[in-house]
Amino acid sequence: MKLLIFGGTRFVGRHLVEAALARGDQVTLFNRGQTDADLFPEVEKLKGDRDGGLDALKGRTWDAVVDTCGFVPRIVRASAELLRDAVAHYTFVSSCSVYADPTKPGVDESGPVGKLEDETVEEITAETYGPLKALCEQAVEQALPGHAFHVRAGLIVGPYDYTDRFSYWPRRIGQGGEVLAPGKPEAPVQFVDGRDLAEWILRMAEGRKAGVFNATGPNPPVTLGELLEACRLVAGSDARFTWVDSAFLVERKVAPYSELPLWVPEETQGFNAFNCRKAWAAGLSFRPLDETIRDTWKWDATRSPEQRMAGARAMIPGPLGGDRERDLLDEWLSHVPNGGQSASISSPGSGRDAT
Repeated sequence: MKLLIFGGTRFVGRHLVEAALARGDQVTLFNRGQTDADLFPEVEKLKGDRDGGLDALKGRTWDAVVDTCGFVPRIVRASAELLRDAVAHYTFVSSCSVYADPTKPGVDESGPVGKLEDETVEEITAETYGPLKALCEQAVEQALPGHAFHVRAGLIVGPYDYTDRFSYWPRRIGQGGEVLAPGKPEAPVQFVDGRDLAEWILRMAEGRKAGVFNATGPNPPVTLGELLEACRLVAGSDARFTWVDSAFLVERKVAPYSELPLWVPEETQGFNAFNCRKAWAAGLSFRPLDETIRDTWKWDATRSPEQRMAGARAMIPGPLGGDRERDLLDEWLSHVPNGGQSASISSPGSGRDAT
């Protein structure tokens, strides 16, 4: 397959290139050449800017394109319209954040998407990100009707994830000692290893699959307690989990999902309970949880403090620091008899039913 990838040197794009090369695909990257430009010397690289600098794409053809970095509808529309007759298939990596109410458990692809009062807005904020992604999907569909594959990804994890939205847990639990565990151990969590997502995207592109798919997992589902216990086992750690009530954390302005990754208060649990049966039926599969944890932990250990700080800036605020965690634990323990420490957690894969 002749494949064009927008981006291709960071996280999901990097996994896509590695998976495509392993398959024997012919890969072309289009990006600005500003991030890890020395990666993949064996592939063709076209330099340009998606905002008005697409000339390098003109006059070329590919079997498929994967758009990993489209956030602004105007810019995505320009790319899709230029490639309308140059590709047979367009994959747009979107997000489960497109939904108008992602807090309700079990939302599937038919759920209404968020809207903007002013659709010319291009500033990306927590409020506009989802609706902008929805408009990007619409722009691609209008340009290539029936040939667009929209991947509404959940939290993407694994090696190369610079955001610390998953790597925090293997690293912190690997350090051992008393660990602040947020909410309830039976709370569901959802995520997808970037390698599993990349391999599935390529299979779907090769098969010219079109439509909208919620794309996260795992399947079978996993709870937060199972995830943390799996991190402890992989690390061989002496970590002890003290489960701290969500209301306590909210009252102390701990930011869900960023300061304590994967945690959301019970009333917003839908963020970790999307209905993904359509993607699962279409072949989205998941490697063992301990493999994702182990590989993420090993990769994270290669990062310098400066690289971690740069990654943390991608999440505002970033994960809890040691002092903040200790202060919260001390306050919690002073209020709660027995400290809320957990017993052993059941093995991964024995959680809630699939959504």
